[in-house]
Amino acid sequence: MTLRCAVLDDYQDAALRMADWSPLDGKAEVRVLREHLADRDELVAALVDCEIVVAMRERTPFDAELLSRLPRLRLLVTTGRRNASIDVAAAAAAGVTVCGTASSATPPVELTWALLLGLARQVTAENRALREGGPWQSTVGQDLHGRTLGLLGLGRIGGRVARIAQAFGMDVLAWSQHLTAERATEAGAELAADKEDLLRRSDFVSVHLVLSDRTRGLLGEPELRAMRPHAYLVNTSRAAVVDRTALLRALREGWIAGAGLDVFDTEPLPADDPLRTLPNVLATPHLGYVTEGNYRTFFTEAVQNITAFLAGSPVRQLTA
Repeated sequence: MTLRCAVLDDYQDAALRMADWSPLDGKAEVRVLREHLADRDELVAALVDCEIVVAMRERTPFDAELLSRLPRLRLLVTTGRRNASIDVAAAAAAGVTVCGTASSATPPVELTWALLLGLARQVTAENRALREGGPWQSTVGQDLHGRTLGLLGLGRIGGRVARIAQAFGMDVLAWSQHLTAERATEAGAELAADKEDLLRRSDFVSVHLVLSDRTRGLLGEPELRAMRPHAYLVNTSRAAVVDRTALLRALREGWIAGAGLDVFDTEPLPADDPLRTLPNVLATPHLGYVTEGNYRTFFTEAVQNITAFLAGSPVRQLTA
């Protein structure tokens, strides 16, 4: 019997181009859904006949309620090593195997620097003026050399960001709840005394923390007010680390110079969201992991996961 497999949220229509799906010929019928299905009933209707689902990162949450409405589902593959939007325990209880894939830290590091450099040199404003016949040079960019980059999180991604900062001649401060001075020194950074110390001393602040109960809302009004008025905040990690209401006030009232954002509380970002139009925001639509190399890894390993599952030997299983 040929099984049914749905690939979700393939915005760029890339899944079938980025991997060889032929090992599934005659075993699984693969269909791709390019549009995000935010409505739960529409999502169930699209997946109710599927035994296999491939989910892109955390775009579509799979909680106990949704899993209970997909009685045929047996294998859920997520791109990446972890997926906070999947209730793995509920999946196991429902008899659903959950598997992941490898994911490179390089793409989000590169996008972090794209946003930081774009903010520092006012690339968006200057490009718009050039295209629209506006003034020839209207801004004065910030230097990176000799400035201080504050990193909230110095793990797999933050550590790489730190090394690039050193190549620019920046001083690097780092802080997280369990970061040690030894680990910071190994990455070429100074351990800040605390979160507030980092915010007060940094010209640029970049977030590289996993979202958890401890990090949710970590940057609220007091923290954003502690930043320097000329400082920029970059977040390519998780939107909920930064309190949205406080961030909007900070940007509108000039507590900080601006923000580079790749993650949002609601994705896709609503058309009328103020973050789309604030002049001191440089935003991208959650592109941190979206590169050809990463996509090839995601979908090649997704095919391997499905093939192994069908052979009775699942690989890269995620556990609660």
